[in-house]
Amino acid sequence: MLDIVITGGTAVLPSGAQPADIGIEAEKIVALGAPGSLAALGAKRTIDASGQVVIPGGIDPHVHCRWPMPTPGQTQPNLTDGPDRVSQAALFGGTTTILDFALVDGDNTVQQAIERRQKEWAGDCHCDYAFHTMVQGKLDWSVPDQLAEAVAAGHPTVKMFTTDITPSRKGRMVPFGSIMEVLTVLAKAGGLAAIHAEDNDLVMHMYEKLTREGRTGFENMAEVHTTLSEDLAFNRVIRLAANIPGAALYMLHTSAATGVRAIAAARNDGVPIYGETLHQYLMYSAEDYKRPNGQIYHTYPSLKFAEDHAALWAGTNHGAIQTVATDEICCPLKFKLQGNRIDDTTGGNAGVEPRVSLIYTETVEKRGYDLVQFVNLISSNAAKIMGLYPRKGALAVGSDADIVLLDTRRRHVVKAAEMHEADYSPWEGRDLACWPSLTMLRGKVVIDGGALKGALGDGKHLSRKVADEVRSRPAV
Repeated sequence: MLDIVITGGTAVLPSGAQPADIGIEAEKIVALGAPGSLAALGAKRTIDASGQVVIPGGIDPHVHCRWPMPTPGQTQPNLTDGPDRVSQAALFGGTTTILDFALVDGDNTVQQAIERRQKEWAGDCHCDYAFHTMVQGKLDWSVPDQLAEAVAAGHPTVKMFTTDITPSRKGRMVPFGSIMEVLTVLAKAGGLAAIHAEDNDLVMHMYEKLTREGRTGFENMAEVHTTLSEDLAFNRVIRLAANIPGAALYMLHTSAATGVRAIAAARNDGVPIYGETLHQYLMYSAEDYKRPNGQIYHTYPSLKFAEDHAALWAGTNHGAIQTVATDEICCPLKFKLQGNRIDDTTGGNAGVEPRVSLIYTETVEKRGYDLVQFVNLISSNAAKIMGLYPRKGALAVGSDADIVLLDTRRRHVVKAAEMHEADYSPWEGRDLACWPSLTMLRGKVVIDGGALKGALGDGKHLSRKVADEVRSRPAV
C-alpha cells in the first residue's frame, strides 16, 4: 500500500505534460501511471487533482534570509526576516527549496562561514534549503583551496561580485585576479561560479557624476547601474572563464538585453554558462521608480527598459535565461523605503510567495509557453544547474515527493494582507491565472487549502553536486 496517490491532474513530467497518477511512499515518488492505474495498489490517502496542474515543487536559487541591510544613519544594520518566515511564504506559493548564501567575512574560513549559516538555519526552516558560498574583496591565497574543500563537501556554488554596488559598500568586489584563481580551482573541483557582474569603474563613475549634478534621487538608478555596465562586465567574466578549461558560470540577476546577448553568444560558442533573471526585471522597468513608493520595485542592478524586457522574455524561451529567481529580501515596508537616494536604496524584494503563479501567468497564459517550459524556469533548470536534479525539480520515480497542485480553475489577486511575507508586495493587485491549492514536501502535505499543515524544522539542508555535463557545456 502506498502512502499517497495523486490522481486526476495534468502532471508535468520531464517527458511532457500528461494526465497521470503519482504514487508516493517514504518521502519519494515510487510510481507513475496512467490515470486510475495506481488505485489497485491502495493508498492511505488519495488526493484528487482533477482540473489542476501537478508540478514539482518550485526552486528559488537566490534568496537572502536574516541578511544585514545597510541602514542610513545607523552603524548596526537591520536584518531581513529569517528562514522561518521566508520558507513558510515559499511553501504557500509552491516553492519547496530555497538557496541562500554563506558569507565568508572577517577572519572566518570558508568552512566556518558554512557552519555558522547551518547553525542559524537548523530547525528554523519550513522547506528544504542549501547555501551558495559567498566571498568578497581581495581573497587570501588560501581561500580558493578552501572553496575546493567546500565543493567536495557538497557546497559546489560560489558567489562573487565584480562591483561594490554602491560607494558605501567597499570591499564587496572581488578583483579579477582573485576571480581567475577561484574559477581555476572550481573547474578542477567540480564547482560553478555565480557572478553578480557589473563594471565597477563605470558604476562608481556614474555615482560621482550624478552626485555632482545633484541628481541623487533613486529614480535615476538606471543611469548608474546601466545596460553598458552589464555588457562590459558580462563579457569580461565570460572571456576570463572561456580561457580556463572546465570553468562554468551562472550569471545572477541578468537585467538587460546586453547581458542576454553576452550569455547567448557564449553558449553558442559552447561555454557552460547559465542565465538567471528576476521576476521584477521581466515585469517592471525604470519608469516604475517614479511611482509612489517606487523603491519597492528596486533591486541591484537597477530595473531597465522596455527593450530589455523583450530580450529577457526572448531569453526565457529556450534561450539565454534558464531560471527566474527573486533575490528575496523580506522586510517591513518601512525598511524597504528607508533609503531614497541612488546610493542608499534597499535592494531585494518580497516575492518568493507569488513567484510560481506569476511566472505561470506570464508564460503559459500570456505567452503560450508549454507547461514543461514553465516548470523548467521555476524549478527543473535550477535543480539541474545547482546540483539537485533529479532529487529535486522532477516528477520522476526516485525523486523527492516535492509536489504542488496549481489550481488553474480560479484566478487569484495578489494581496499582501493575505500572504505570508512582508506587510507590502510589489505585486499588489496582480491578477494571476492560478494559485497553489496544495504543497507537498518530501511526501508530507505542508500546505492544504490555504492552511499550513507542516511544522518549523521540516526543512532539511541539501548536499549538492553539479553534474559534469552541466559544467562541460551549456546542457540546460
